[in-house]
Amino acid sequence: MSTQSRLVVSAPSSGHGKTAIAVGLLAACTARGVPATGFKVGPDHTDAAYLGLAAGRPGRNLDPRLVGAQRIAPLFAHGAAGSQLAVIEGAMGLFDSLTGQPEIDGTAAVAAALRAPVVLVVDVAAMGHSLAALVHGFRMFDEMVHLGGVILNRVASPRHEEMLRTALDDIGMPVLGALRRGDLPAVLPARAQGPVPVAHRTVEAVRAVRRLGEAVAGAIDLDRVMALAEAAPPLPDPAWSPLDALAGAGGEPPAPPENRPVIALAGGPGAPYTYVETVELLTAAGAEVAIVDPLRDETLPAGTRGLMIGAALPEGYAEELSANRRLCAAVAQLAHDHRPIIAEGVGLPWLTRDFDGRAMCGVLDASALTAGQTIAGYREATAPATSPLAPAGARITGYKQHRAIVTPRAGQVPAWTWAGGNPEGFVWRQVHASQLGLHWAGAPEIARRLVAAMLAPAPAAAVVPPPPDGDPGEQTLSLSGLTPPPA
Repeated sequence: MSTQSRLVVSAPSSGHGKTAIAVGLLAACTARGVPATGFKVGPDHTDAAYLGLAAGRPGRNLDPRLVGAQRIAPLFAHGAAGSQLAVIEGAMGLFDSLTGQPEIDGTAAVAAALRAPVVLVVDVAAMGHSLAALVHGFRMFDEMVHLGGVILNRVASPRHEEMLRTALDDIGMPVLGALRRGDLPAVLPARAQGPVPVAHRTVEAVRAVRRLGEAVAGAIDLDRVMALAEAAPPLPDPAWSPLDALAGAGGEPPAPPENRPVIALAGGPGAPYTYVETVELLTAAGAEVAIVDPLRDETLPAGTRGLMIGAALPEGYAEELSANRRLCAAVAQLAHDHRPIIAEGVGLPWLTRDFDGRAMCGVLDASALTAGQTIAGYREATAPATSPLAPAGARITGYKQHRAIVTPRAGQVPAWTWAGGNPEGFVWRQVHASQLGLHWAGAPEIARRLVAAMLAPAPAAAVVPPPPDGDPGEQTLSLSGLTPPPA
């Protein structure tokens, strides 16, 4: 049984400051010498990256839609191993859900699955005694969720704080800390930058995390927070293991160590542009994972036999992607050499001819433009054809969030189809490109398929000229894991 100390940081809704406080809690505890781990509920790569930066170890995501509810506790135990404290940042409000089914994938459902106490962050700038009614309602709404304390944010004055503490004391709810207006600086880099500042370990990102840690340490009773986390009961589930996951997925055993193909994985020294479990599964399947930064590196790692571009890389870097002509040429050559390329999110526009009028890799006969509306949501997708990622007929749940519109939407062989929508993405040679992002812990066999594709002999390579220089003039169903087509 796991006795991991843990707590969930949530709020009545978005905008109360839970991200800054969760990051600050991890930074403050780490500064104290407490080994800690950060988790984010849902598919958000950006928050997970900053939680990881604050903890000094990879931030992870817990998303029941993408991996299946039965894997949440095992994945948590795996990610938290070796740490003394785990902080899980919720998504939206405590009882909200991106899909409208909070009993399945909301923060409260994850808290219940982990048997983790919840700390409610409340922006009290415009609140008085009604705070007690709000908190009491959250405490009583779900008997499977233990609300263990409140953190007051944007308190107006000492008198205001005293009034709020008295109101919560009347209902027996502990106040674990109080921050005045301005105590919690808005220092995290703009969300449009995604996890890039963390991947690049920029001074701005590191300084922001440190300042949040200092703010939290000065306003929150860390000893009481730790005591609440330590009161979490043991978890009975065994920890997830990439080797066990691959064994459960069946198929051939991993490649021997002396024959480990190199896969280039998009990312930076601070974080990959995908979920951490992707790296672990590829390694367990027999690959040697080498990070390549699409924004800075001009060549693929030596010996690269495959490429994976995860969905965490933001779309706002089209200019930088286009300017890296040498890497674009190397990626184009890799595709024409029949080497496997898996592209998610902005990886698809990067492989097209051009994106917002800027030359890209030219692998796919398509073009991309940024639209004004963001498309977001889960999709239960079916693979219409066999590719290095999935066999024909396989089904998996993914998440998409993008503004780029690719024309045509799909190639002659699409990457995915789903109910209520047109086919999307491209399967060409060994390329599988789509704007749908996947969490491979929900379908670990992807890693084995990709390694097998890298080890397979490729046809004689065709020399590809480098891309041109410069600029040329929802319904959300779930089915975790790749499901083979019926016999």
